[in-house]
Amino acid sequence: MITRDSRLPSLWQDTVDSFNSTVTNSDAGNYDVLIVGGGITGITTALMLQQSGKNCLLLEAEELGYGTTGGTTAHLNTLLDTPYTTISKNFGKEAAKTVARATAEAIQLVTWNVAKYNIDCGFADAAAYLYAENEDQDKELRDIFEATVEAGVSANMISELPIPAMFTSVMRAEGQAKFHPLKYILVLAAEFEKAGGKIIQHCRVTNVEDGANVTVETAVGSFSAKDLIYATHIPPGINLLHLRCAPYRSYVMAGTLDDDNYPEDLVYDMYDPYFYYRTHEVDGQKMLIVGGKDHKTGHEENTFRNYLQLEAKIKSLYPSFHLTHQWSSEFFEPADGLPYIGHLPQHTGHIHVATGFGGNGMVYSHISAMILTDMLTGKESRYGDLFNPKRIKPIAGFTNFIRHNADVTKEFLGKLFSAEKLTELSDLAAGEGKLVSFEGKKLGIYKAESGEITAVNPICTHMKCDVKWNTSERSWDCPCHGGRFDCYGKVLTGPPSHDLEQISIEQLINK
Repeated sequence: MITRDSRLPSLWQDTVDSFNSTVTNSDAGNYDVLIVGGGITGITTALMLQQSGKNCLLLEAEELGYGTTGGTTAHLNTLLDTPYTTISKNFGKEAAKTVARATAEAIQLVTWNVAKYNIDCGFADAAAYLYAENEDQDKELRDIFEATVEAGVSANMISELPIPAMFTSVMRAEGQAKFHPLKYILVLAAEFEKAGGKIIQHCRVTNVEDGANVTVETAVGSFSAKDLIYATHIPPGINLLHLRCAPYRSYVMAGTLDDDNYPEDLVYDMYDPYFYYRTHEVDGQKMLIVGGKDHKTGHEENTFRNYLQLEAKIKSLYPSFHLTHQWSSEFFEPADGLPYIGHLPQHTGHIHVATGFGGNGMVYSHISAMILTDMLTGKESRYGDLFNPKRIKPIAGFTNFIRHNADVTKEFLGKLFSAEKLTELSDLAAGEGKLVSFEGKKLGIYKAESGEITAVNPICTHMKCDVKWNTSERSWDCPCHGGRFDCYGKVLTGPPSHDLEQISIEQLINK
């Protein structure tokens, strides 16, 4: 099983083994491109660049598939979370057509990779159904349908739905697909190494120096290259993109049905947040996969409630549903509805980024790979202008803002707190964490199953926001920019490069 940035394993991570690199050494010499991030974006981009003649090194802080790629529900869509009505309004009708072409080409690239490398990942073509449940949604769906067809997606209004839900109108879009994302990327990673690329896992980047060459400091040494790509879902450090991408968590359940009434296609309702449905077969067993109950990271007090509400929704449609897996995952919503792919704002032209995918990372990952490969091999990209991060305008004083927040003050270093004096802990259950105030200081307290109490400075090491406790994941989540830390303060994911500060506490064991 692949570990992940979550306490709860996903269906995908529970059904594959970790990637074992065939490369035993990666020298600290110069590379053409350093790719930071071992998810679907980084691996796909690395393979394309390596095959185009670049000498590439991929660095992953944990292991391949550890992050959002392992937590996705793996829908491959041209019917997107940001509808074509919104894209047309924000960018124009031609831009909507460009997005439709780009996402269709991304699905074609996945299809081509699956066939070329004979990837056993359950890839299958599918249709997508978007359905309304009342008159207001009917009108919205009609507008979405017209904009979708105008953008070039093959779609029809029909009168049937592949899930047993009540509806008033339905749109069906062709040309979608589904697959097992980790089985897919692990084969691409092996092909990347066959092509001469190098992968280092368990190698967190701690600092980047941007000059004539980009120098990267990591836990295992320093590396340099002409170009660097952040394929980390959201770039680390502090930059304008953190002010233009909002972090969200989405919840997923997978399980079996007694009546075998599995929907073969992709289905979405029109609520905000919406529920989404698909089926995948794993080791001969079909699994219903349903997601929903999205919320901004760190803004939900009791995340277990989201699972309960999601399960209630599933069982209202499928009473014979038997839960086998449940997990949550993080994604970042762009401010204007489209991802940011290209040169990282406020840096030289040698640092690049792909972020802001919303809930459509499976297709935008491949669009990113196409754009970045074109950029770094001197070709003109058909899609680069539309997704260019430079459409974000710099904010007055932002340079000073970066300088001011680059380091988080160590507030507690060397101070010893007595657990016996922390009366706020009297009702802390095993496996529970919370924020407390003691002697004028905020503490993030966690009580392990053994009764051992640990504490962290609850100020996020990214931009000094207070983290919040996530009950279901047993993690400290930053509501500002999506940084996540485990119960002991170790970085899980997001823009922080450093762990939360550990606080010394005289241990109190409750027998």
